[in-house]
Amino acid sequence: MDEIKIIELAKSGDRKALASLVKMYEKTVYNFAFKICRDRDKAENIMQETFFSVVKSLHQFDGNSKLSTWLYRIVTNHCLMEARKFKNRHFSSLDDDEDGMYENKQVVDWSAVPYKSTENIELRKILDEAISKLSPEYRMVFLLRDVEEFSTEETAKIAELSVPAVKSRLHRARAFLRNEINEAFRK
Repeated sequence: MDEIKIIELAKSGDRKALASLVKMYEKTVYNFAFKICRDRDKAENIMQETFFSVVKSLHQFDGNSKLSTWLYRIVTNHCLMEARKFKNRHFSSLDDDEDGMYENKQVVDWSAVPYKSTENIELRKILDEAISKLSPEYRMVFLLRDVEEFSTEETAKIAELSVPAVKSRLHRARAFLRNEINEAFRK
């Protein structure tokens, strides 16, 4: 059965169809929530809240976008709400870039970094730590665009941002990650 038929059945109250949708997307939702919040318990809670929201709002899904895009928007909103609960956590602020550290002129040249090393466990650890330093708003844009490979327009729609805002946040997030990785290699 195709997804559109399953969605229509779920909208009409078919519990098996709804369970099928949950089964189809539970890993996607959990994995994305985990990438944003960096905590298994929080990711599980966000996954549950996401599917609870889906059950409540599935009748509003109009089919103009993919169901996955709609789900990412719901997960994104739940992740941001969760992040707002912990305002006291310290993230690297990219909004107050008064000295232009994350502008193009300061971006480090990565040509010296061997391509093979991108698969290196140590590099993954460094990148993971750098990603965790990004504020949730920047992390989300980076993950949607560069990891989940949504287009800039899709990312803007999911994150409920303008396209220029997505481009700006993505640019700053990438520059920040480059600098963090470069600093780690210098040590």
